[in-house]
Amino acid sequence: MHHPRLPLPVRVSASLLTAALAAAVLSGCSPAVDVAPAADAANPACAPMMVALPDAIGDAKLRKTNSQATAAWGDPSQVILRCGVNVPGPTTDRCVSVNGVDWVIKEADAAWTLTTFGRKPATEILLTKDQETISSATVLADLSGAAAKIPATGNCVGQEDLQNLPTTK
Repeated sequence: MHHPRLPLPVRVSASLLTAALAAAVLSGCSPAVDVAPAADAANPACAPMMVALPDAIGDAKLRKTNSQATAAWGDPSQVILRCGVNVPGPTTDRCVSVNGVDWVIKEADAAWTLTTFGRKPATEILLTKDQETISSATVLADLSGAAAKIPATGNCVGQEDLQNLPTTK
């Protein structure tokens, strides 16, 4: 029995439709998280960190985002990560070191912002307070290994470090 061949445009359309349906099934029902990319998101130094991100932080699973060098965990999103943000300069904001990575911590009314210090490009993590079911300590512990893929060029100094500076004669 002879099967007639469909014209090329119909075959291509059918192939594209099949591919689109397969992609929809594989991606699940969760839409991509809308995250604004950082100014330096295209920096190649972000890539090693992005591929080292964990599949979950606590019970929050990694989700797809719609921007380069970004990540989100949880549904609704509990943790947002953006690589390529402005590198923080000297600051009096609190700075903590977790697994060899320094983080500057800023607390606002609605969210915590945790930014790597002494790494270029810098990485920013946003934790919304109303969604805070994962502690900032857990987030930093789980993400510091990936953040360490961007080499350190400096580190936080505290008041005790400043007290021990050599004097000039």
